[in-house]
Amino acid sequence: MVLKHLRIAIVSLILFTGITGMIYPLAVTGIAQLIFPDKANGSLIKQNGKVVGSSLIGQPFSNPEYFWGRLSATAPYAYNAAASSGSNYGPLNPALFDAVKQRIRALKTADPQNAKPIPVDLVTASASGLDPHISIAAALYQLPRVARYRGLKEKQVRMLIDQYTDGRQLGFLGEPSVNVLKLNLALDELVPLSQEK
Repeated sequence: MVLKHLRIAIVSLILFTGITGMIYPLAVTGIAQLIFPDKANGSLIKQNGKVVGSSLIGQPFSNPEYFWGRLSATAPYAYNAAASSGSNYGPLNPALFDAVKQRIRALKTADPQNAKPIPVDLVTASASGLDPHISIAAALYQLPRVARYRGLKEKQVRMLIDQYTDGRQLGFLGEPSVNVLKLNLALDELVPLSQEK
């Protein structure tokens, strides 16, 4: 009797290990590669045949000729996809207050003549710490600085912002947002850094 139950348990273990550990993952991976190959491979962005990032993960930009994304709270470096997390600081936490003050100082230093209110997403981290998007307000706040440093007309930069704005998910979820990496890569194509004034 015990041997019969043991045999059933061993056969079940082997069977379900094969199904859930090999067949199912291979089937899901194969279907994803057929139907959504770009998404299944990480939504990678390539430039001149070289991977420069992902449209799903932000990158740090701090030069004034680029649009800056949201702050990242990941460790040990910003936008670390292996350590996705928010800061979890409460609104009264002094560390959050210091991080916001430091980012405001950096934004004001990069563009001292900009007296507009700074959008909140430029001074706070997202819940994941990886957000590749900023609000349209955050892009427009930075537009004069980027145009000036790139030697472009604001109208040209505004057209790029519009081009790289993603609409609401499913047409009604969330707010429209701008993919920072795609926008900055488009700026580099329009005015390579070596040609900037």
